[in-house]
Amino acid sequence: MAIGTTLLLIAAALIFFGAAQRLLDRLRLTDSQALVLIALMIGGSFITIPLTRGPTSISVNLGGAVVPLGITAYLLLTADTSTERWRAIIASVITAGIVYGISQLTDFDPSSPMLIIDPLWLFSLIAGLVGYVVAGRSRRAAFVAGILGIFLVDLLHLFRAVLAGMNTRIVLGGAGVLDGMVVAGFIAIGLAEFVGEIRERVEGGESEL
Repeated sequence: MAIGTTLLLIAAALIFFGAAQRLLDRLRLTDSQALVLIALMIGGSFITIPLTRGPTSISVNLGGAVVPLGITAYLLLTADTSTERWRAIIASVITAGIVYGISQLTDFDPSSPMLIIDPLWLFSLIAGLVGYVVAGRSRRAAFVAGILGIFLVDLLHLFRAVLAGMNTRIVLGGAGVLDGMVVAGFIAIGLAEFVGEIRERVEGGESEL
């Protein structure tokens, strides 16, 4: 089972047993809404919609692109302030730039003895860490940065293929992108929640959502 699907199922279990209520409140989501979104991401990962045909054929994966983008759009629209909204967008762009830049350093050949970590985990860890650091104390901004950062990298690879006229098939949200977004989003929001909880206890108040 893919790592992204596994994490989504774990999240669904935590939501079902009421262990994620505080975090869902911060994301402006109810239990039922979160469970529906998780189901759509998992089920939608098997549905790919063709967009264009030609030398560079472009398709979009429902669970790996459409649903996650819908979630980020919702979180941006429900942001408490315009500052939080712009912080999330800027953090997403910075995250994408750093991940894309690192991806150009090597082809990450799986047979290479120098490869000590799967690129999926590497890029997801980087996206999650950068998303949290740049987004600051906002759980929503960190989550958006982690998810949207990975998707923007996918878009950069698409633009590169189109400009080069590559004879290839590009699936937005496919080829492990869903896994990368889920891992990055979980890491970003996990760090924001963990550090935020510590700050709340130290400062004796409520940290930024």
